[in-house]
Amino acid sequence: MNYKALEVSYDFPFFLPEELDEIFKAHEKVEFQKGDFILEEGKTANEYYIIENGLARSFVNDFNGNEVTTHFFIDNEVVIEVSSLFQRIPTQENIVCITDCECWKLDFDVFQDLFHKIPNLREWGRSWMSQQLFAYKQRSVEMFTLSATKRYLNLLEQKSQVVQYAPLKQIASYLGVTDTSLSRIRKELVSHPKKI
Repeated sequence: MNYKALEVSYDFPFFLPEELDEIFKAHEKVEFQKGDFILEEGKTANEYYIIENGLARSFVNDFNGNEVTTHFFIDNEVVIEVSSLFQRIPTQENIVCITDCECWKLDFDVFQDLFHKIPNLREWGRSWMSQQLFAYKQRSVEMFTLSATKRYLNLLEQKSQVVQYAPLKQIASYLGVTDTSLSRIRKELVSHPKKI
């Protein structure tokens, strides 16, 4: 069994080999088709996933009913709606597959059992959560401090699959710009790459 995505996601120096083996075996391989919802608004998350390959996104509907992309999930990333999963409340977000996705699923109850049984999993969880908190904080600050062009270039550098597979409208909403502005930015980057 190839556990590459799990090895990347659970990369934590203190795990013992037997602990990782137990954690990996608790995951179930699942596949989603392009357009499938991993989680829908109003439902409570009962599991989280790790993407083996594929691209997914989370979005909310704003007060006008427009979809606003809140996150993109790429290979080896944890697909999770933290507040819904751990607070056991209905989510406000949707998570949908942009491409076909192969994932590893871990049910909440199984995770809870492992969490109490393996102290290093608790430490990994704390470490993962603090990294995610930092990333979200960084993103919120960059929405105000970086130009739209710089935010687009950062996305291109960090998650090139998004630019390759996600529709322009979804990328634009994630970056906080209009479709027209993003089209202009892309054209400028192609015609004047040295100026940026």
